[in-house]
Amino acid sequence: MTLNLEQQAQNLRLIRRKEVQVKIGMGASSIYAEMAKGRFPKPVSLSEKRVAWIESEVDAWIAERIASRDASITTIEG
Repeated sequence: MTLNLEQQAQNLRLIRRKEVQVKIGMGASSIYAEMAKGRFPKPVSLSEKRVAWIESEVDAWIAERIASRDASITTIEG
């Protein structure tokens, strides 16, 4: 599958920590703790003191949480 330039740009959009926090509903310390455990995407370094996350990776993390929830509901109901 080939992505057009707009799709590529959207998939590679960088978002800063505050936007990540709003998007996933977790605080900064929780995000960094999950990263340390290897359970949340690592950020991209923008400069010496600035980082950002690739939005599509954060979206994939959210989708995984939803899929995990749905799988556990199916197991309970099944």
